[in-house]
Amino acid sequence: MAAGGTAARPYRRIATEEAWISAELLALYQGMLKEGSAGHPCFDSLWRRYGLGVSERCIAVRERMLDLGARRIGDMDAAGIDVQILLLTTPGVQLLDAETAIALAAVSNDQVGQAVKAHPDRFAALAAIAPQAPQAAAKEPERAVTRLKLKGAVINSHRRGEYLDDRKFWPIFEAAEALHVPIYIHPNTPPPDMIGPLLARGLDGAIYGFAVECGMHLLTIMASGILDRFPKLRMVFGHGADRVLSAMDYPYQYVPQEVAAMERMPLSDQDKKAFFQSNAESVFKL
Repeated sequence: MAAGGTAARPYRRIATEEAWISAELLALYQGMLKEGSAGHPCFDSLWRRYGLGVSERCIAVRERMLDLGARRIGDMDAAGIDVQILLLTTPGVQLLDAETAIALAAVSNDQVGQAVKAHPDRFAALAAIAPQAPQAAAKEPERAVTRLKLKGAVINSHRRGEYLDDRKFWPIFEAAEALHVPIYIHPNTPPPDMIGPLLARGLDGAIYGFAVECGMHLLTIMASGILDRFPKLRMVFGHGADRVLSAMDYPYQYVPQEVAAMERMPLSDQDKKAFFQSNAESVFKL
């Protein structure tokens, strides 16, 4: 049970945007960084520090991201988090060739599914998919949801500058609506034709660039007719929405005192329950 367990409060604390990575994907990222083969400034901006950095913090982030067991649960207990919803870290498999991405998404989903099975009271997870192969990306959630008991799918926003309002991606939304599970759009660093002035000013990442990039993606989806075509579709947008969910963004952000600070928000127990628990339970059917 999390520190300051649920017996002391009328709600669970569910953190909804918590990153993990497989050893195989981390090795691919590190190889791409060393070789300069990603061909994408947003990837280098996002991952060079955490992928290759030798500082104590960078090493700790990598180690925590790889762990789906005792260390992660210990950190959750120390922070007072009851449940993490696990997302394969951005940009997921989206920079890889389609064949590799499809295979690695499936293997990653199997791995995180095993972690959920081993710790069902502490973890839930969303499926990684490969939007560069839309038909395969539309099929993987069915396997992940029905066989692995995952709670939806995560897409790390644009795919090399391509956005999901393009109709070739719509089978993914059709599949999610049919399964009654959400699509989580996690931010990415802006694509090459957007990143320039942000990168030059150090604003390309989570401090600002994520919100700019993901906010634009939200507007493109709203304007495209997707929500009219799929009226029962549920979507979650990281770093900006109306119905707010609690998240720590572990392990990029890990300050155990953060949850205690959130508890001091001037909200009623009912509103805190919605923030920490009920909204997440409703969206992800926990």
